[in-house]
Amino acid sequence: MMEESDPPFMEFYKNLFDDHDRSKKNHNGVSDDVEEWELPMIDLGRLDRGGWEIADCKREIAEASRKWGFFQVINHGVSADILEKMRCEQIKAFKKTYHEKSSNHRDLNFPVGSYRWGTPSATCLKQLAWSEAFHVPLTDISNMGGVTSLRTTMEQFATTVSELAEMLAEILAEELGHKSNFFKENCLPSTCYLRMNRYPPCPVSPHVCGLMPHTDSDFLTILHQDQIGGLQLVKDGKWIAVKPNKEALIINIGDLFQAWSNDVYKSVEHRVVANRQTERFSTAFFFCPSYDTVIQSCAEKSIYRRFSFKEFRQQVQDDVKKHGYKIGLPRFIL
Repeated sequence: MMEESDPPFMEFYKNLFDDHDRSKKNHNGVSDDVEEWELPMIDLGRLDRGGWEIADCKREIAEASRKWGFFQVINHGVSADILEKMRCEQIKAFKKTYHEKSSNHRDLNFPVGSYRWGTPSATCLKQLAWSEAFHVPLTDISNMGGVTSLRTTMEQFATTVSELAEMLAEILAEELGHKSNFFKENCLPSTCYLRMNRYPPCPVSPHVCGLMPHTDSDFLTILHQDQIGGLQLVKDGKWIAVKPNKEALIINIGDLFQAWSNDVYKSVEHRVVANRQTERFSTAFFFCPSYDTVIQSCAEKSIYRRFSFKEFRQQVQDDVKKHGYKIGLPRFIL
């Protein structure tokens, strides 16, 4: 009998399910009837056309970052071939048995500790993530050993999305009236990372999420997802489902950009809903600075105190350990 590829969620978190059954609580608010919306769509090809089109495109990027905290881009410079290869390679990696993934089988060659699943700190079902991931810093990709199609594809994907993230960050800074080399100097390959995600079919949906509600602890996140859907975000105080678009990449603002912009750009709460029948795949690129980078508002009257990225990450980890969830930016309000 072939060994299963799925992590042993039901066995490992049995006590959480037992507690849930005994308390007879309703599910955690994840609803199947959340309205589906299309994110603002921005054609980055206009940045190459000159004149008013450049200014118009930049304005739309900033406007979406203010009003939504999320938008999608086409003509983004990441070829359809690379995106398809990335999808195929990560599917192959996740199809390995659970034992091979958790023991970092030689066919995978990921850095030690890259494979993650579930939520080790979960104390109740609403804190459990029904998902697995390979979490790989960009500089570790080249050390994966051997010239494999997985390593080559990850390098190609990382190179192109890194350039895209830096360009978008510079545009957002420029729209605030700040031209600097801040992002080029602080958000390096050694500090950014890829996270390949798989959300297995979940027999207990909607009692658990694929990924619990959160905001991202970076400047920008670039997401490539399949057509299954499941990504939801808060808009005007309610959850909305994001309609997938196979040609687009999704961009969202992280906590650091909200602080750096003094709340002009919004880091918006989002989640992934688990699917009972169908698995979902996505790849996320996180645009992060070095740990010693100081985040300081570019406005005269700052909402937040100065803090280093290391301090921010440590506070997030402490809160998750103590409370079971991230508190984030409210910890740093003056």
